Amino acid sequence: MNYKNLLIIFIFLLTSCSIDNTHFKKDKLTNKSAFKNNGFTLVYSDSLYKKKIISLKLDDRDMVIFQKNLKKNSTVKITNNKNNKSVIATVGKRADYPNFNNSVVSKRIAQAIELDLNEPYVEISEIINNSSFIAKKAKTFDEEKKVADKAPVESITINDLSLSEKKNEKKKDDKFLYIIKIADFYFQNSADLLIKRIKNDTPIKIINLERLSDTNYRVFLGPFDNLNSLKSSFNDISMLKFENLEIIKKWLRKFALFYFWLLFYQI
Repeated sequence: MNYKNLLIIFIFLLTSCSIDNTHFKKDKLTNKSAFKNNGFTLVYSDSLYKKKIISLKLDDRDMVIFQKNLKKNSTVKITNNKNNKSVIATVGKRADYPNFNNSVVSKRIAQAIELDLNEPYVEISEIINNSSFIAKKAKTFDEEKKVADKAPVESITINDLSLSEKKNEKKKDDKFLYIIKIADFYFQNSADLLIKRIKNDTPIKIINLERLSDTNYRVFLGPFDNLNSLKSSFNDISMLKFENLEIIKKWLRKFALFYFWLLFYQI
């Protein structure tokens, strides 16, 4: 009898451990990392739709964006990286738009975050729906939408970005200077292998490597000081179908120190 009782207890404990382990795995699987991307957005206009640059229509008053990496109805935070103003929006249907742009936003969103149409540099951050942040923002979003539905948007003028490369007077530390982040690696050898592949498979021959820490090595292109060269290199590297290419702004003072280090390293 004692042996039978011990066997029953042993089986019970074993089963309990299995259940706990399964629950743990499930929690790990559901705890996915949120999508984030920095780059140039495209502000929707009917003219872009008529020219088939954007494949779907977008209401000027909607707090909705098009984003190729995210599912419909995903919740996102859109931040204007130049002034840190942000809004909460919803991802609409999957639409086609230029690969260079990380999203398409409505005129309402562009107005809300005071987007610089000459340099519409934004961060798209996915907000996981189990976050309490969503519940807190839901009421605010509904209230904003009611106001937005009544407010006029005719005063918002959207210009073609390619026509807006006129040399505007800017602050010295706000110069147009960007890099294309291709990937970050834990090991330098992995980064070196990627650089070799890019040189073999694309027209790009100058690829840079930045050591961010002992366990973080960044492969990137640039810096670029004008929109045309940035677009050209972005289109070239897009041939390799990377999942999440990012365009990152480099402030002139900070980047100068790195650039001198890079020249010394290459020598």
